[in-house]
Amino acid sequence: MDVLRSRQFDRWVRTLLDHVRDGDPVALAMAKHVSDQIAYLRELAKPPTLDEETATLKWVRQSRKYLLWRLSHPHDALVAARLIVWFDDETDTAVIALFAGDKAQMGDLFYDSVGTRGDQIVDLWKAEKLGGKQ
Repeated sequence: MDVLRSRQFDRWVRTLLDHVRDGDPVALAMAKHVSDQIAYLRELAKPPTLDEETATLKWVRQSRKYLLWRLSHPHDALVAARLIVWFDDETDTAVIALFAGDKAQMGDLFYDSVGTRGDQIVDLWKAEKLGGKQ
């Protein structure tokens, strides 16, 4: 599976890597988990369906416009990295990594806002990359 990244995600990664270079152990743990999650996405043979949820990959039910998925990892006392993705049904192969967050710091606020934020980023992605075809 190809993994494409939004501008928002790239910006988030650059900031994360700055913190990693500064020796921040939380940023290092977050970077490791997100890297593992991207590797997981690359290993997928096809986009998941609603009946294929796993402990790692779950449907984001809070989304009202697009079928979004969140990736998670086994418990880590430092961070709870969540990567939010959208599988482009036009190509059936491209995955857009929307954004990531630390649920450990944000708590339920992360899930309360993830659907709306994700839907907005998919709209931006489509406008920028697909010529606004929605």
